[in-house]
Amino acid sequence: MEFKSPAKPNQLAPRFTEIATFMRVPIAQTLEEADIGMFGIPYDGALTNRPGTRHGPREVRNQSSLMRAVNHATRINPFELAQIRDMGDVPFTRMFEVEASHKEIEAFANMLIEAEVMPFAIGGDHSISLPLLRAIAKEPIALIHIDAHADTTDSFQGSKFNHGAPFRRAVEEGLIDPTKTIQIGIRGTQNTSDGWDFSAASGMRVVFCEEFHEKGPAAIAAEARALVGDMPVYLTYDIDSLDPVYAPGTGTPEIGGMTTHQAQILLRGLRDLNYVGADLVEVSPPFDVGDVTSLAGAALAYEILCLLAEVHQKRAFE
Repeated sequence: MEFKSPAKPNQLAPRFTEIATFMRVPIAQTLEEADIGMFGIPYDGALTNRPGTRHGPREVRNQSSLMRAVNHATRINPFELAQIRDMGDVPFTRMFEVEASHKEIEAFANMLIEAEVMPFAIGGDHSISLPLLRAIAKEPIALIHIDAHADTTDSFQGSKFNHGAPFRRAVEEGLIDPTKTIQIGIRGTQNTSDGWDFSAASGMRVVFCEEFHEKGPAAIAAEARALVGDMPVYLTYDIDSLDPVYAPGTGTPEIGGMTTHQAQILLRGLRDLNYVGADLVEVSPPFDVGDVTSLAGAALAYEILCLLAEVHQKRAFE
């Protein structure tokens, strides 16, 4: 028998075998071999409610072993369109300091971007989107934000960098263009309307869950495409956009959310945009039931990967 490196999983092997990587792609040996780099951000130091999203990347990796190659709805095989690699996890050295941890996330993402690797992060709490945007956005970019919460509140317990504030900070820092930002699936009670008010006043298009359910995911996706146009766009997906029936394992669950099928339709309607990166966040395995949230996270990460890989291939032929 010849030794086979575990850094190169066999996608055709039984799905319960081999080391779990994101989507069973090879572990990156060099930056040069990757077009799209999937990586974990096991960080939840900026949470305001239930903890546990630090364990999200590991469990999404595990459940992503169930993903296979070809998307039945779009017929996209992302692994044929781009060199996709698991880049490992962001190595933290100061996890008890939020802003220091954010700098380490930003540095990791910068390393990928300088090597022309498109970043696709699996978190982690939603505060991680801010340092990722700091690395990616050299000028204001568009944002598609799918979530139960607007994440545009000002501060919590004296911190302006909690997981409920990243997109307010992103506007203030000139990282995103709020008039080219759409927030989809927003719902749930709040103690103040501060976040919703900021989103509206800054020019963001806010789609509350009632409108989403009334119009349907395909129509909302079409509106998002029209709003973003050909601008560079970042896609951020919070698993709590799903109803807790489909995603109980998250920090701030809100009833009245999307079904997993609605989420698939929404994402499949967001093809052919000028993506510059993406993240999927807020999977909290300690609160999960039967791994359904981690599985949903893995399956929706696969849908996002299809979007990124398709865009990468089109750029390669331009």
